[in-house]
Amino acid sequence: MIKLTRLYIGIALLFIFACQHSNKMENYTSEIVLTNLSTIAQAYTNHESNIEVCQTGKIIALLHDDTIGLRHQRFIVELANHQTLMIIQNIDIAPRIPNPKIGKELSFYGEYEWNQHGGVVHWTHKDSGGKHLNGWIEYNGIRYE
Repeated sequence: MIKLTRLYIGIALLFIFACQHSNKMENYTSEIVLTNLSTIAQAYTNHESNIEVCQTGKIIALLHDDTIGLRHQRFIVELANHQTLMIIQNIDIAPRIPNPKIGKELSFYGEYEWNQHGGVVHWTHKDSGGKHLNGWIEYNGIRYE
């Protein structure tokens, strides 16, 4: 009887944990913490990709939109450790960041992919298919996702 009660309690606790975890996934953006800059630097050094990152950087260059296939707004940011990243926002899915200015900061959450210039962060938008974590860009106090 005691073993059976423990089993039921264990199953109930697992169910509660799974439900809480599911709710956290839906609301994860409010719970994400900044990725350590050394983690991003190490990803670059080791040619690593597919790493979820959240950080803040200063815009140092505005690039023309990539209009081949899905359209992307693109800019280069410099992190506090001086590593540069290209941030790309899929503007067929997420809103365009209006009037970004060189020297202004933005925060981002997305997927880091290695390249020889410091890396690219993409998936900075919601995934309506539910196959990828939702990303975002914050600029001037507004979140674009």
